[in-house]
Amino acid sequence: MTKKIYVGNLPFSVTLERFKELFSQYGEIEDAIVMTNKFTGRSRGFGFITFVNEADAEKALAEMNNKKVEGRELKVKEARPLEEKPKRESEAVEEEPKAEESSEEPKGE
Repeated sequence: MTKKIYVGNLPFSVTLERFKELFSQYGEIEDAIVMTNKFTGRSRGFGFITFVNEADAEKALAEMNNKKVEGRELKVKEARPLEEKPKRESEAVEEEPKAEESSEEPKGE
């Protein structure tokens, strides 16, 4: 079964090829992506690796977390689906429901 891990605090100079190279020593990689700025193409400093084997992903997670790469300490953890992310305090405040507007004209008596 595959397992996806998140890798944060990547040096901005790390390319996709280097990213795969760093993690391929732990097992077969199904997919890898380094997130980039859509306008500049520059790395945003994080990426995701999907391993074919869950045990390989666990080993990579344990050995690569806090490992220094080009002077930066990687932050490696299991990737979570986007909808499971906790809301920020500023986003948690609910907006007041707006009164429904009626398209009917007022009835005259």
